[in-house]
Amino acid sequence: MRVLSGIQPSGDLHIGNYFGMMKPMIEYQETSELYCFIVNYHAMTSVLDGKKLAAGTLEVAVDFLALGLDPEKVFFWVQSDVPEVTELTWILNNFTAVGLLLRSHSYKDKIQQGIAPNHGLLSYPVLMAADILLYQGERVPVGKDQQQHLEITRDIAFKFNSTFGETFVIPEAEINPNIPLVVGMDGRKMSKSYNNTLEIFCDEKILRDKIARIVTDATPVADPKDPDRCNLFITISLFLSPEEKEELAHRYRKGGVKYSDVKKELFARMWEYFKPAREKRKVLEKDIGRIRDILKAGAEKARAKAAPTLSLVRQRVGLDY
Repeated sequence: MRVLSGIQPSGDLHIGNYFGMMKPMIEYQETSELYCFIVNYHAMTSVLDGKKLAAGTLEVAVDFLALGLDPEKVFFWVQSDVPEVTELTWILNNFTAVGLLLRSHSYKDKIQQGIAPNHGLLSYPVLMAADILLYQGERVPVGKDQQQHLEITRDIAFKFNSTFGETFVIPEAEINPNIPLVVGMDGRKMSKSYNNTLEIFCDEKILRDKIARIVTDATPVADPKDPDRCNLFITISLFLSPEEKEELAHRYRKGGVKYSDVKKELFARMWEYFKPAREKRKVLEKDIGRIRDILKAGAEKARAKAAPTLSLVRQRVGLDY
């Protein structure tokens, strides 16, 4: 099974990134043909500082490797190192209705947040489609917020195939019901846009302070509490076994739980969970040249996989003559 997904280098990685995308992708490397890449073209819709984007690209590569991605087992590269994707994006633009893009929930949400509309933001799903179709991706793990983008990819592929004959594999979205909900400090979806994140590799004091600011209700200590409506419980559950989660839920419902104690436990659990990755990261970040070599080698592997698809597309649309 060919599985494909990417991550933006648009800021420090947080536990929402990890549990929502990175951990499942790292697990796939043992069972599937895995394509995992850093989507720096996509990041340009929100990051227009060149130095910040370049630094962030290397940072997220170090983070992914520290967390367990093995470049010997997967295709791991930077999106902009495979120029074939931009050519395919232009070709696919000609099979994409503007109305389809204007109906994108993500586009409308970003405009409502005050982000100035531009063509890059509008055509984001077409670039995503090119990323997927170029490598003939079969399974694309996505969150519910990205499911519509995958449907746009499928629409584009169907239209192209119906026009020129079978060219692209029609990808399937994979929404894993076992991937947990990751909420931010304020109870909304954890997102850099909301400034409500718990970063994986942040300073110890900063992490303690952030966890201390997780929003909780004003229920007295002695009273029963509903674990399913508690941001703090949802977050600490990410680091608990099923038995430990059930035991804590029982304590919530019984009464007597101090939120301050749960916050201390959350810090201890999270700090210990990512300890091996922090130690590995310290080693990796000392040799950025090696990181660049890994990414360049990954790009060459990815281009070798992309070339046959683009060659076929060029033939079908008449660009080769």
